Amino acid sequence: MNTIFRKSMLSVAGLAFAGGVFAGPIAHVATSHTDTRPVAVVQADKPDSSKLIPHGTQGEQSHIDLNDEQIGNAKAIIAATKKAGLPERAAVISIATSLQESKLENLGHLGDMNDHDSLGLFQQRPSSGWGTPEQITDPEYSTTAFLKGLRQVDGWQDMPLTDAAQTVQVSAYPDAYAQWEQQAADLVGQYWNS
Repeated sequence: MNTIFRKSMLSVAGLAFAGGVFAGPIAHVATSHTDTRPVAVVQADKPDSSKLIPHGTQGEQSHIDLNDEQIGNAKAIIAATKKAGLPERAAVISIATSLQESKLENLGHLGDMNDHDSLGLFQQRPSSGWGTPEQITDPEYSTTAFLKGLRQVDGWQDMPLTDAAQTVQVSAYPDAYAQWEQQAADLVGQYWNS
């Protein structure tokens, strides 16, 4: 943050800046001029976008409107990621993967429309060792299982999102995850600290 901007923000907050040291509240002097221009507020608790999308997005981005259940599932993915001690980027990869696999819906068995025995937010398969149907349809469990797979991918932190997700998921559509990176980053940015 540059010094002029920092001094401006501190004076708005009623603090003085003296030689690199915060000097505490400054005395307010009554003046006849009141500045009514809006002041930009910097929200320090939002994750840095360079951590969320370190390589920029790949290709055209998709976006869907989410209902309360889908937002709740995104929050559950974020909570499980934090509980696992992983950074925001892992949550972005997880949410983008779930957006592609289920549109953040915790899907049960879909009958004839089911892809084999795929279930839950990540469309994980009991027959492939992801867990029982009850486990896979638990958002915390399924996220933890996905993150366990992600941790086993050497260098996942430095990979494009779609490569990291595909290495875990082994999808027939390996490039499809990339289209959800911006929406996933927006969700993590919005809910990581809430």
